Amino acid sequence: MTTSPPSRVDGPLFVNDALTIPAAELNWRFSRSSGPGGQGVNTADSRVELTWSPDRSAACSALGDHLRLRLLGRLESRLVGDAVVIAASEYRAQLRNREAARRRLASLIRDALAPAPPRRRSTKPTRGSVERRLAGKKARSVVKSRRRNPGGDY
Repeated sequence: MTTSPPSRVDGPLFVNDALTIPAAELNWRFSRSSGPGGQGVNTADSRVELTWSPDRSAACSALGDHLRLRLLGRLESRLVGDAVVIAASEYRAQLRNREAARRRLASLIRDALAPAPPRRRSTKPTRGSVERRLAGKKARSVVKSRRRNPGGDY
């Protein structure tokens, strides 16, 4: 008997070079999905919930303190209890929803691990931009002043 290799949704989740989440740390839950499905909409459990707990993750603890604290801080608003929950029900097939949930979780973690962009240094406006702004205000004032009633009686 020949066994097929595990599908993409059953293997470890590759986030980036520094982090790969083992499949054992990903918890799946399936339910019936609202939306498209035809006659099978009431029988197929195509909605997927993917749950991952960064606090209890061995892969996350192997990152190092700096990256682990950055990840936990940025995911703090997304945590339900102590886990990140991703729900996917865009597709009619459970397999495609599982792939979509894995992609979204990997993207969410990748964004949380990314370093913060450099802060913008505030600068004062150039002399030319100040002059253009004032000239525009003056022109607008002239346009509005021509709309007034010349006699002043309303």
